[in-house]
Amino acid sequence: MFYKYRTKSNELIVLELLNRRMSLTNKVKQHYYSQKKGYEGEVMFDSFTKKLHCECLILNDLLFEIKNTTFQIDSLIITAAMIYFYEVKNFEGDYYYDSDKLFKKPELEVINPLHQLSRSESLLRQLFLNIGYNLPINAFIVFINPIFTLYQAPLDKPIIFPTQVKQHMTTLNKIPSKLTEKHKRMADHLLSLHITDSPYKQIPKYDFRQLRKGITCAKCHSFSVTLESRKLVCHECKNEELVADAVIRSVNEFRILFPNERITTNIIHEWCQIIPSQKRIRRIISSNFNKVGDHRWSYYE
Repeated sequence: MFYKYRTKSNELIVLELLNRRMSLTNKVKQHYYSQKKGYEGEVMFDSFTKKLHCECLILNDLLFEIKNTTFQIDSLIITAAMIYFYEVKNFEGDYYYDSDKLFKKPELEVINPLHQLSRSESLLRQLFLNIGYNLPINAFIVFINPIFTLYQAPLDKPIIFPTQVKQHMTTLNKIPSKLTEKHKRMADHLLSLHITDSPYKQIPKYDFRQLRKGITCAKCHSFSVTLESRKLVCHECKNEELVADAVIRSVNEFRILFPNERITTNIIHEWCQIIPSQKRIRRIISSNFNKVGDHRWSYYE
């Protein structure tokens, strides 16, 4: 069972919103695509782990610090006698392994995830010892993308290839496992140590003036939406959305991008742009958020 579900990081959510509303530099855009692709790969892996029917606790997307060193765990599965730790990679295309190095064809060297796995596994062992648990750890690199190929793959490394994921889960299901309260306490202890806000976020500087204003389509994220009575209609994908729902969604996006700014009728009217009536904006906001203050100084939470 999922004991900690996977969610998009705040960094990825902010980058998604900024990518729609401003021109990102090539470096930032590359980082955004990398984060997005990594998350998509982890979700693919979750589609396998959620089908496990053995007794286990699945904790996704953990970030820990030990001895001033942080490390991330994509997926952790606690069974009765073993901890399974997975580093998921959504690599795509042809790669080859040579002299303990990983290359993308024809000859682009990339960071070897096996080195990352070894480092994280060592830190995880230290963490478990520090909190008083001593279950053995079995760590794996999972290459999840079905169009990934690794030539000269080493046979003695803890690698799970795309065609082996399903069989690996079948093997886990066959392992006898009876969880106790101790395992749940262990999982709770790990969750209490999880760092919710990564210190390594790479978000570019931005302000309200430089971002494109308007309501985007809820489905395809295009700005090609028009107001038609009580609905917004997208001319790209034909999706329809109630105006109230679209405004609430836009307010929530504004709150993510500007967490320290107050939500006022004026600023949301400018943010949504295509809703001509401020009164309509005020009515929607006041029906869905709590008003603080009166008259010109009022805002919403």
